[in-house]
Amino acid sequence: MAEEHAAGGQAGGERRARQKPMFTVPIITVVLLIVAPCALFLFTSDVALPRIRIEYVRRDIPAASAPANLKAPPPSPEAAVAVSSLMPPLPPEAAVAVPSEEQQQPLPPVRQLTDRPYSLGPAVPDYDARRAAWLAAHPGFPAFVAPGRPRVLVVTGSSPRRCSDPEGDHVLLRAFKNKADYCRVHGFDIFYSNAVLEAEMSGFWTKLPLLRALMVAHPETELLWWVDSDVVFTDMLFEPPWGKYARHNLVIHGWDEAVYGARNWIGTNAGSFVIRNCRWSLDLLDAWAKMGPRGPVRERYGKIFAEALSNRAAYEADDQSALVYLLATQRDKWADKVFLESSYLLHGYWKAIVDRYEEMRSKWQPGLGDDRWPLVTHFVGCKPCGEQGASYEASRCRQGMERALNFADDQILNLYGFQHDSLNTTAVRRVRNDTGRPMDADDDEIGRLLHPTFRAAKP
Repeated sequence: MAEEHAAGGQAGGERRARQKPMFTVPIITVVLLIVAPCALFLFTSDVALPRIRIEYVRRDIPAASAPANLKAPPPSPEAAVAVSSLMPPLPPEAAVAVPSEEQQQPLPPVRQLTDRPYSLGPAVPDYDARRAAWLAAHPGFPAFVAPGRPRVLVVTGSSPRRCSDPEGDHVLLRAFKNKADYCRVHGFDIFYSNAVLEAEMSGFWTKLPLLRALMVAHPETELLWWVDSDVVFTDMLFEPPWGKYARHNLVIHGWDEAVYGARNWIGTNAGSFVIRNCRWSLDLLDAWAKMGPRGPVRERYGKIFAEALSNRAAYEADDQSALVYLLATQRDKWADKVFLESSYLLHGYWKAIVDRYEEMRSKWQPGLGDDRWPLVTHFVGCKPCGEQGASYEASRCRQGMERALNFADDQILNLYGFQHDSLNTTAVRRVRNDTGRPMDADDDEIGRLLHPTFRAAKP
């Protein structure tokens, strides 16, 4: 047995000696061959690896010394409760709300009555000559696009802030769409601003620095037409008779007796007016703007207007009262170049209009511009954005604006065979099926809107 066991062990040893591996590669060499290329790739490539940084907060060091660029992740509710139980309560001044835009953007110091009067910019005494030279040097940008047809820039805008009323932004969007439709039909340019260019000229006064900036930046523009955000074009066919104003630099709705005689602050309306791009206009804007800086200047002129103008209380100065005051007290300087227009509605008071749209449709056609089919429906006293100080209930204003926008939009939709179900809804329906002969519309109104005479190709 012992010999057999010894012989078996010897045979097993000989078999193990004969079983050698096929490859005798060292393990260290294999590991290096695998790890080395990976390490070389990581150190030479642009791949950014996540980094972990551990910060130890010391309670004896003020928080202000912590790096400003580090932001801690929001704690879980349980952790927040635990931490708050260990921390002392914040002082009242520390628990402040998120700052508003005015707080984030500090306003300049308030102009005092003893300071130098506000100015929109340096005087340009040779502006007309310089503009004429520019136009001569750039014949591709004429101030008149056709004989008797000036290049017109419609200017409008709204607040840089979101509306407090959730529906306000949608109303402003529709109001801008209305203006874009009117400009497209008539071949006008349009500029929309939601920036306050001069902090001193806030509120109603924002338009003045904007108009001046656009004038000097666009010498090719002959006329600038300012319209408030709450203005709705309701006669998409009517266009002001530009030739009528060839000798005038400011066209605004109003009456001579109301402005120059009664000195009534509502004898005109500054929500819609046309102003020429010339030195006279730059001078007028600058004289106008001197009464607008926020603070003591605006408050002082508000009291002056209350004494000099009729039907006005002593609240702070507004741009419309300032214009009436300027024209009434300096008539010799400005009146010759101002046209107070009342033959059509460059400004139409909405309460006298919005409930008559169906009657207008049944009796008249667009292209009149007057109270039969008003060029403009202006929602004076309404606040589409939901601001404070509205003179009328928001629901009444919203309903009126809905009707005005639909009334105007129907004049555009009708070009393509559609119309609103009613002026009180946004739902539309097909009223004409001319898809088989889209270029054969024989309706005179549709043809004039689709292909105005001034845009049609001439033989």
